[in-house]
Amino acid sequence: MYSYVEIEELEINSAIEFIETPLFESLRKELISDDEYRALQSEIIVSPDIGQLIVGTGGLRKIRLAGSGSGKSGGYRSIYLLINPDTVYFLLLYKKGKKDTLTDKEKKVLKQISQSIKREHDHE
Repeated sequence: MYSYVEIEELEINSAIEFIETPLFESLRKELISDDEYRALQSEIIVSPDIGQLIVGTGGLRKIRLAGSGSGKSGGYRSIYLLINPDTVYFLLLYKKGKKDTLTDKEKKVLKQISQSIKREHDHE
């Protein structure tokens, strides 16, 4: 169901498991390079709670990432769920210019997904 990607940084004595939903994986391959994805992962490794908490989504966070040739303000947004310091689920990725903020309906759906992931993770 999910693609598992583990990354270890030489300077950081820990590994975080990054789990991608199929939607995120598809969007990632379409929108950002492998180097940009590694930069996103590195930011989260250094500070897992770096993303802005999105109210009404069950704990999801939004992080900005710069796209090729643009700064963070005009780049991309990634929506992720920090399960614990060692596990991050990536749910969504979108270009800032195409989508400004999440609608209430989208937040409701994302909240259901985050709750489902948490339940699934608690049973492991």
